[in-house]
Amino acid sequence: MRRDDDLIRSLLFEFEQQEDWSLLFVKTLSMDAIDRNRLGHIHLMCDAGLVAPVNNDAYRLTNTGHDYLAAIRSDTVWQRTKNGAAKVGGLTLGMMKDLAVAYVKQEANNRLGIQL
Repeated sequence: MRRDDDLIRSLLFEFEQQEDWSLLFVKTLSMDAIDRNRLGHIHLMCDAGLVAPVNNDAYRLTNTGHDYLAAIRSDTVWQRTKNGAAKVGGLTLGMMKDLAVAYVKQEANNRLGIQL
């Protein structure tokens, strides 16, 4: 399985929209390929500290996950982050977060005239 950064972003939005602060994901032996891919990416998100397991079937968005989502919420920042990663031949998830935060800081500097 290859990591799909767009799927990770989509899953972060899905986690954020949950009213009970957790996303239920029931694992079954008959999971289709799409659900297996989503679950695999949730495991990658756990590895990166973006989400944490609540129990065997539910996961919650961590503070780190909220921060990353805040940085990549803007479609413009997200596209710039992906383009920047592509220019250097790919980045780790942590480096993607750092790049997105740098773009947000640059935007804040441009709009507010302050250096963050």
